Amino acid sequence: MNDIMLYSLITLISLGVLSAVLLYFVAQKFKVDEDPRIDEVAELLPGANCGGCGYAGCRALAEAIVKAESVEGKSCPGASEAMDKIAELLGIAAPKAEPKIAVIRCHGTFANTPKKIDYDAVASCAFAHALYAGEGGCPNGCLGCGDCVASCRFDAIEMNAETGLPDVKENCVGCGVCVKNCPRGVIEVRHRGKKERRIFVSCVNTEKGAVAKKNCAVACIGCGKCVKACTFEAITMEKNLAYIDFEKCKLCRKCAKECPTGAIWEVNFPEAKKEENVEL
Repeated sequence: MNDIMLYSLITLISLGVLSAVLLYFVAQKFKVDEDPRIDEVAELLPGANCGGCGYAGCRALAEAIVKAESVEGKSCPGASEAMDKIAELLGIAAPKAEPKIAVIRCHGTFANTPKKIDYDAVASCAFAHALYAGEGGCPNGCLGCGDCVASCRFDAIEMNAETGLPDVKENCVGCGVCVKNCPRGVIEVRHRGKKERRIFVSCVNTEKGAVAKKNCAVACIGCGKCVKACTFEAITMEKNLAYIDFEKCKLCRKCAKECPTGAIWEVNFPEAKKEENVEL
């Protein structure tokens, strides 16, 4: 009986040793040598894994940068200093990226868009969007359930209890995750602009003027006055809705003065003086 136990023990030990040897050789055969610089680059990135760079996460971006030996065409929202350090680490040049920020292209507040019905269901914009137009009747406006707030990895958006709309904080890095999670498309990532000044149409409603105005007091009615006022061809009109191209806009503010509904928003500008030009 003791001999049987001894033979069994020897057999098990032999199998264990043989398995270990086989696993070692298999691991050596199929191992992938990883560039140690990937870890160094990944440590310089924020680690938020927001996906704003277009990759699955910060490590995936680090792998792409090291493999390409370039940061050209690659960016990490809100981490320009990190990209500079990465470029220095790899001994390459780093192009300067324009700082960006998310803007809410809807001003359908409780005051501007009075409730017609009460929504009493799952607090999710994606769910509400599939069910109805919205409490104020606008089929394109913000639903106010806060999907954008929940998706933000930087705590850069909060819901405003007085307006019912999300507010973007200054710590926004412009990663664009909130844009992807808004079923209505009311959020857009734009350049922060000179002196943090921005001009944009705070409306995405494509309904005709009278209908849009009926649902929201500050809706774009597609009158085209802003297009005529712009001397830089920065404003276009499509499907009853004006759009300001921030790449072409010179922040002259002429369009805002012409808008009859106040749908064009001016952010961080000094108060305009009557009959005087404001220094930009």
